[in-house]
Amino acid sequence: MTFPWLKGHGTENDFVLLPDHDGTVHGDLDPAFVAALCARRTGLGADGVLRVVRSAALDVPEAAASAGEWFMDYRNADGSVSEMCGNGVRVFARHLVDAGLVPADAPVVVGTRDGDKVVTVDGDQLSVDMGAYDVRGTSKVEVDGRVWEAQDVRTGNPHAVTFVDTLADAGTLLQAPTYDTTTYPEGVNVEFVERVADHHVAMRVHERGSGETRSCGTGACAVGIATALADHALDATGSTTYRVDVPGGTLNITVEPTRVVLAGPARIVATGEMEWIA
Repeated sequence: MTFPWLKGHGTENDFVLLPDHDGTVHGDLDPAFVAALCARRTGLGADGVLRVVRSAALDVPEAAASAGEWFMDYRNADGSVSEMCGNGVRVFARHLVDAGLVPADAPVVVGTRDGDKVVTVDGDQLSVDMGAYDVRGTSKVEVDGRVWEAQDVRTGNPHAVTFVDTLADAGTLLQAPTYDTTTYPEGVNVEFVERVADHHVAMRVHERGSGETRSCGTGACAVGIATALADHALDATGSTTYRVDVPGGTLNITVEPTRVVLAGPARIVATGEMEWIA
């Protein structure tokens, strides 16, 4: 059986997209198949898979509750289900617009397991209203025997954000940092943040289920929120924007008291028909 596929990325956080509009092509989307597709040396290579499916065709509560026609069924590179992906939802919306599945001149409503996300397309730049966030307490993360305090921020996915003197302090990130499993029983994305200038930071991230990635949209949002809190920026203005440099480019995060907005590029780089024979 052959089926359509696309490859896209947002600040080099890359994805395989699987159009499956009526949910009849890939069934429940086998985790082993997803992991094989995402494998860098034996598959197509990606940080995750985005299944493009109509909300009405997917039997999950979040799809049933969605006001959007299209649902982003997102899987991590290891095949596990994830609630949200900020870079992925921009790539997803980019495909919907390019394929003529939604109007190009109106906001795009995308259903996700973290609720509906509204994406605004302005040329190469796409902005996502990521909605409400949740700031909790602090815990510890450890790399190579070095321990830092990390802010617990939930932006659809769980994040542990820690500030370091230099991003090199994070080491190779070939293995997941050690974290508090009581705080994060389902795993966590760990962000290491270096201050660059006023309202300008750089970050590296180890994502649960994917390892270190070139970018993480929900992670950049968590970094913007943690930095705004550390700077008492929301106390002063009620809204503030941070430039967040990731290895794959630059994202802009606008933090408000009750919501966060993610802005950055998204591109589709390849498309075709596939016969998976692995």
